[in-house]
Amino acid sequence: MRVAWLPYFPVEWLPDLPAELQGLARQHPATWQRVLWDEFKSLPNLRLDIVVPRGNFVRSHTFEREGTRFHCIRTPKGLRAASFYWLDTWLIAKTLRQIRPDVVHAWGTEFAGAAIAGRLHYPTLVTMQGILTWYGSVFPLNRHQKLSRFLEPASLRRAKIATCESSFGMEYLRERYPHLKLLQIEHAPSPIFSAIQRRPQIQPARILCVGSFLEWKGADVVMKALNGLVSKFPFQLLWIGSKNRALEETLRAQTSSELWSRISFKHDIPPAEIARELGTATLFVHAARADNSPNSVKEAAVAGVPVVATNTGGIPDYIFPGKNGYLFKSGDAEDCRNQIGKALTHHDFSRGEVAAETLGKVRKYLSATTMAEKFYDGYKIAWAEYLSSAPR
Repeated sequence: MRVAWLPYFPVEWLPDLPAELQGLARQHPATWQRVLWDEFKSLPNLRLDIVVPRGNFVRSHTFEREGTRFHCIRTPKGLRAASFYWLDTWLIAKTLRQIRPDVVHAWGTEFAGAAIAGRLHYPTLVTMQGILTWYGSVFPLNRHQKLSRFLEPASLRRAKIATCESSFGMEYLRERYPHLKLLQIEHAPSPIFSAIQRRPQIQPARILCVGSFLEWKGADVVMKALNGLVSKFPFQLLWIGSKNRALEETLRAQTSSELWSRISFKHDIPPAEIARELGTATLFVHAARADNSPNSVKEAAVAGVPVVATNTGGIPDYIFPGKNGYLFKSGDAEDCRNQIGKALTHHDFSRGEVAAETLGKVRKYLSATTMAEKFYDGYKIAWAEYLSSAPR
């Protein structure tokens, strides 16, 4: 079976890039895609082609790594979104005519992935990453997200088969797109996170956050919550993710200088370094106002780090209050503060430990092998659906 992935893959995170692609600014790492790619390498009956259109490529370039061919397509800058991604559609269509895939795997509605695949008339599996219609009802979207959100409903009405990670997402899509054949497939974190040898720092407690320092990621919620705990607990906070200076300045004016003396930032670090930080973390905090099934929370959960997170999306599928963490109401800094306080006084969580039985359950649920098996079955379902609906 030959499968083409589109329209996004973080090629700049791959080692040993061709000279033409070296020096690219790193975009979202989409680690779940690379985990799945690693799992698929061992399948002799599957051939992957990964198609990536971008405006920051110097020129179009095709190269091969470990049996997968990467098609990096240079697009004119500023015209992708402006053309409602019809330019991407045309360029990808040319490449797919050469590849001749059995199935197209459209990764998300971001960058109009599902919309592009729906215009091309190949057997298609759509994977929902974020659910932009839902996100837009909870927090303001940026310009590119708004366009992708605009295209999302029509592309899902056109689609036949889609995968979604969370129980919440499955129900959300089922209510709005009853024709869709839905497959629940969790995006597994890298196995390196399950293999971490934990040595939690507990004096002072080490709190870890991973994600862009933005309001929709709950940066304001975390800072306000921790500000109320400065006088009660000794702790350090490490925030891994891109900074937002305007938001940081606003929050500095609203919170104590003592809080900011306990905070450090890192940005653009590889998964192996995130794994090392999880190895010493006492708690992991995730405060996004809406998130389908955040990979950073999964990484912490399979690593065995107690998690305090927003009760949103798929997080309750693998964070169980009192067993491997606590949940709080979206956008509620006071509730967040209360749950962090409970964790820091919990017999196990305060020592960076979770129940072994719960950890085993979470690791099984978020297995990379299980993810690969389910996606491969999804490709076969998409191909069979195409054959059954083809004119005879």
